[in-house]
Amino acid sequence: MNRLTLIKFLNASLLNMMPQLKIVNVPDDVTAQRKLLRALMNVCPPMNFDEKFLRLQDELLSAEVQERGVVKISDIPNVAPHIKIWRGDITRLEVDAIVNAANEKLLGCFIPLHGCIDNAIHSAAGLQLRAACNKIMEEQGHDEPTGHAKITPAFNLPSKFILHTVGPIIPENREPTVAEENLLAACYESCLTLAAEHNLMSLAFCCISTGEFHFPNRRAAEIAVATVKNFLSTHELEIVFNVFKELDEKIYHEMF
Repeated sequence: MNRLTLIKFLNASLLNMMPQLKIVNVPDDVTAQRKLLRALMNVCPPMNFDEKFLRLQDELLSAEVQERGVVKISDIPNVAPHIKIWRGDITRLEVDAIVNAANEKLLGCFIPLHGCIDNAIHSAAGLQLRAACNKIMEEQGHDEPTGHAKITPAFNLPSKFILHTVGPIIPENREPTVAEENLLAACYESCLTLAAEHNLMSLAFCCISTGEFHFPNRRAAEIAVATVKNFLSTHELEIVFNVFKELDEKIYHEMF
């Protein structure tokens, strides 16, 4: 099965599972059909998928991981003992776990083609991730509190696990309060503690709460670095500060 045929099969399957959706005038080429697939995955609720669908979805996503290029932690130079900085797509990192900046529902971003990291991670990992998160939330019975973290498999990503944490949301054009700063520190602490409990040896942090949640970039980095350094004083763990924007890369390098 060539790529276009595979993607069209996945699209047809998802549309059959979500008959309320009406899709018209989608060009019959790989780029347009792949864009549609991501959009459908973004809005697909947690559900059971048949073996063929998951096998073909995994075949596609695994191939795309290899095409993007897997980045090994050993390829990233240290900026301090046990600490690295890397700018790029976090879904390319081959580490024990990556950190996802999630929302309180913990199910991923349901906005089609949205540019947030939650959307990117769920789109690359596969629909099994939403199902795994849904199981956690059903057992928990309430929204995920800010500052807490949960762990799931990473499915089609090069990492083994994903740690999902909910950061504080700051209104635009307002500085964070002390309480909000403490909640951001709690996100890092919860992820680090979870990593230690699961005997993980490497962990890649995204810039939690910046971007869509409007936490000031420099202050967020200061909290992240201070919290990680404090943890590393009593634990052994390789940390990657993963940044996507040039601004964040500059801030983190200045701090080291």
